[in-house]
Amino acid sequence: MRVFVSAAALALLALAAPHAGAQTRTPAPRDAVSTRELERINWMEFREVVPSKVRTVLLPTGTLEPHGVANNGADITAPVAMARQIAPRVNAMIAPALPYGITGSMEAYPGAFQITESAYRPFVKQILEGLAKNGFRNIIVLNGHGGPQTAVLNSVAAEVAAERKVRTLVVNWWSFASDVTKQVFGEDGGHAGWNETAYVQAADPTLVHPERYKDDLATAYPAPGTWSAAPFPSSIGLYQPGQGYPKFDQQKADEYFRKVNDKVAALVNEVVRKWDMAGL
Repeated sequence: MRVFVSAAALALLALAAPHAGAQTRTPAPRDAVSTRELERINWMEFREVVPSKVRTVLLPTGTLEPHGVANNGADITAPVAMARQIAPRVNAMIAPALPYGITGSMEAYPGAFQITESAYRPFVKQILEGLAKNGFRNIIVLNGHGGPQTAVLNSVAAEVAAERKVRTLVVNWWSFASDVTKQVFGEDGGHAGWNETAYVQAADPTLVHPERYKDDLATAYPAPGTWSAAPFPSSIGLYQPGQGYPKFDQQKADEYFRKVNDKVAALVNEVVRKWDMAGL
């Protein structure tokens, strides 16, 4: 009887132990919050985590305008995808995207929207003030659209930082990551060029339509003081003549997506670290 009990005990131990050669899995660390998105979090949980556990918020900004064979909302798609990718790495919440912006020379194209600066500036300022009022110390604007909108965002962010005693950072991702564009693609990009189209392709391939593409959809931007056209004659604007035509290479798109996100996340962490080090 003693032998039988010992054998049974050994069998139970064998069942409880991991199989030979099996890898033990370390459970993924639990996030500080149930969701990183402000529109999805409950107010009671928000009170529990902001600002005691989360002091940073990401605000994606963009506009609606043509982008070659990508979606009209590429300037929204890109910063929203970026925010979702980097939020856990920079310990940030994500504010709902501001989708309408100062479109400029592409306003005449189908599906484009134009918000005047006189309407845009106070609206953006009140959003940033609301984020500050709700306890965020670091307000990071992930901007997906350039032109006059960049200057307005820079100006308003600086005003709110001074008036509300918070810290603000505005990132124009395509310009900040221009070195990544040249590293991954071997050439410069453009508005709706290889770089921006690739980023959207990596975020959501269904938003890019290669079957509609032809090189004649692109025009190189003119050198300063040479010529100007309104509306701009192409929805793809190349930063350099002969460079930046979309190629739709999924592998390069995924690499670009990853490296751009890594660079932006590193910038946010570095700026916040230095703000803290300086006691600002």
